[in-house]
Amino acid sequence: MAIDSTAIIHESAKIHKGAKILASAVIGANVEIGSGTVVDSHAVIAGPTKIGKNNHIYSFASIGGDPQDITYQDGQESNLVIGDDNLIREFCTINRGTEKENSLTRIGSNNMLMSYVHIAHDCQLGDHIIMSNNASLAGHVRISDWAILGGFVLVKQFCNIGRHTYAGMGSQINKDIPDYMVAAGVHPKIRSINTIGMKRRGFSASSIASIKRAFKVVYRDSQGRLLDQALNELEASDSDSIEVMQFVECIRNSRVGIMRGPADDG
Repeated sequence: MAIDSTAIIHESAKIHKGAKILASAVIGANVEIGSGTVVDSHAVIAGPTKIGKNNHIYSFASIGGDPQDITYQDGQESNLVIGDDNLIREFCTINRGTEKENSLTRIGSNNMLMSYVHIAHDCQLGDHIIMSNNASLAGHVRISDWAILGGFVLVKQFCNIGRHTYAGMGSQINKDIPDYMVAAGVHPKIRSINTIGMKRRGFSASSIASIKRAFKVVYRDSQGRLLDQALNELEASDSDSIEVMQFVECIRNSRVGIMRGPADDG
């Protein structure tokens, strides 16, 4: 264990012998830090927070702070869990969960959170996510694996960002982005499928073609037809496509409704 003599470590903190805590970092009560994790100088980690292996938390990040929720009171159960191999850059803020939703904020593994990213209470992030500088999540947001959020993206509470999606810089997101879609614009709409991202991650040509067809059914040919009818059509015609069924499930599970598409351009 390498802990700088100027670091402030609470007596209840559990730090693996393979972790590294640099100068003037502050590790609070009920914090666990796994092997290989590096906490840079002047970072602050409050608990209850559990951090896995091989993460790098850069200077001035504030991790595990109290939820910014007016109903939260001291003494309520409130936790943060962070997985393995994450990069959490300078001035990121990640808040613990509230009793409104399992008292847990969770960050998966292999994510990159660039400088000044904010993740509010009760958010749930998967793996391999990139959040660019100043992207911010309100409470209860869910982001699935391999999503990318451009700089200054804002996400309203309870929205879901699907797997393998891309949200362009400055988007103000107040509806769900279904799996495999690209959203862009200050008042964003679904523009296309994430063809480039899918190719980079090794999806087959047939899988990409299936998602293109699904996009067309929901977003291009749906005028005058109920969304449920479009989803029923996809379930009947593409039940053998894992990607299309994920796309359909993502839409059916929406809590706030899905983002409009190009057919709605006036």
